[in-house]
Amino acid sequence: MEWISNIVDSTNNILWTYLLIILLLAAGLYFSFGSKFVQIRLFPEMFHLITEKRDGESGVSPFQAFTISAASRVGTGNITGVALAIGVGGPGAVFWMWIIAILGMATAFIESTLAQVYKVKDGDTFRGGPAYYIEKALGQRKLGIVFSILLTLSFGFIFNAVQSNTIATSVGEAFHIKPYIIGIVLVVLTAMIIFGGVHRIVKFTQVIVPVMAVFYLLVALYVIVTNFGEIPAVFKLIFSQAFGLREAAGGAIGIAIMQGVRRGLFSNEAGMGSVPNAAATANTSHPAKQGLVQSLGVFFDTIMICSATAFIIILAGLYETGESNGIVLTQNSLAVHVGDWAPYFIAISIIFFAFSSVIGNYYYGESNIEFINAHKGWMSVYRLLVLAMVMFGSVAQVQLVWNLADLFMGLMALINITVIMILGKIAFRVLDDFTAQRKTGKNPVFYAKSIPGLKNTDCWEDDRK
Repeated sequence: MEWISNIVDSTNNILWTYLLIILLLAAGLYFSFGSKFVQIRLFPEMFHLITEKRDGESGVSPFQAFTISAASRVGTGNITGVALAIGVGGPGAVFWMWIIAILGMATAFIESTLAQVYKVKDGDTFRGGPAYYIEKALGQRKLGIVFSILLTLSFGFIFNAVQSNTIATSVGEAFHIKPYIIGIVLVVLTAMIIFGGVHRIVKFTQVIVPVMAVFYLLVALYVIVTNFGEIPAVFKLIFSQAFGLREAAGGAIGIAIMQGVRRGLFSNEAGMGSVPNAAATANTSHPAKQGLVQSLGVFFDTIMICSATAFIIILAGLYETGESNGIVLTQNSLAVHVGDWAPYFIAISIIFFAFSSVIGNYYYGESNIEFINAHKGWMSVYRLLVLAMVMFGSVAQVQLVWNLADLFMGLMALINITVIMILGKIAFRVLDDFTAQRKTGKNPVFYAKSIPGLKNTDCWEDDRK
């Protein structure tokens, strides 16, 4: 197994050091300038759109689509990933998480808008995502299948093993429960939801995601308020270690950038090609609406929740000792602020954060299994394998699984970012159509004929209801 781990580590080093960091930043800048900084210009509009009702009886509402994506986004990356980034890259990594999030908001807008443009009807729901726009816009079904396989392996299997492992580690540490018992409980709960279809997934995520996020942010706010005098010093530390001469001389800036970008992407998923699968499910009158909603999701995930974790850790100062890392660092750091009940609170938070991610991740795989082959037998096999990986992750030592998660996440992002940079002009024109209608006071409605030459847009023809 060691030789496999060495190959994975070497590939990750090349992928993340020389390719993806440059590509992510370049794409974020291109989409920001091309959309006239949509993430800033239309930021207030995002809050208005998230509360809109769905446009008709089919599909799910914009808010429900947002919660599906947030269920996957908001997970171990917000608590464990941030701790890993600070533990390895120092507080300077937080700055680069912010940068990748701000640029990623534009990237998220583009990929989710494209997912809406090229979505397809599936009974009383919609499906879509990178595999669909790769096939419909580029005519490359084989590449779409490759992407679907990568996504299914990443989210359905590997990421779910990571999530269940984090639950087992955190809950086992706090409540002294055997990992296999936690695994069995997770398998039963997961099965009850995933065998109920997309509507049961929606009902679960639209309740649990807002509740868990609000509780976590309230505790973080308490920590910030009670340490308010130290907040300027925290910002100074973050900025100084992101750009300091001492860090540059020691190579720490490079480590901070790589950790910040890698863990930032793992958390908010902007550009990875996962969130568009959720964005496509929404029944909305204009593709740009869901693009804006999912752009807000990146802000919510990284600027708010990841920053909350970062402040808890930096204010405690335990990251400097190197005695703990990952989820244990977050638990111990919170204990410095609030006392002995912190590990129990983090454990309970992780249960909700990570379990909702299991459900969101499962749905992404389901959508892509449907793209490859819609036969129900394949879906049953996929569901059983998901349950097996949830159990495996609960009882295994999964450092290799974390590394594999980075590898598959990187390969997905490499394909998706390349594709959306090719198709970006379509999303820019869809955005122009949206803003032109909004300026006249209309509720924007999109038709394929609004963009000359736009083809294979099944859900946006003139005769749609």
